[in-house]
Amino acid sequence: QVQLVESGGGLVQPGGSLRLSCVASGFSFYTRAMNWYRQAPGKERELVATIARAGTTTNYTDSVKGRFTISRDNARNTVYLQMNNLKPEDTAVYYCNVRRWGDDSWGQGTQVTVSS
Repeated sequence: QVQLVESGGGLVQPGGSLRLSCVASGFSFYTRAMNWYRQAPGKERELVATIARAGTTTNYTDSVKGRFTISRDNARNTVYLQMNNLKPEDTAVYYCNVRRWGDDSWGQGTQVTVSS
């Protein structure tokens, strides 16, 4: 059974930083690309960042390019999202995701609130 457990969210002032973590279990982590999504109140869930299996390729939505960095540690079955220069519009619940054979698995989410 796939489990994804996020942590690291919180309240931060604009311009601040947070690092999210997602520990995965129940599948061969190193064989799958991993994703971070976010969902703000009243908005659809959006893909924020993707990292390939070996971590050599990453992709970001335009609004976070240059501020967010996705990375992974296959020895620890963990994917990270380093978020710098946070803005109020980054406020959302952040979810870790893996897609296997067309099926999506999600973590419980971690709340990120950017406010002064």
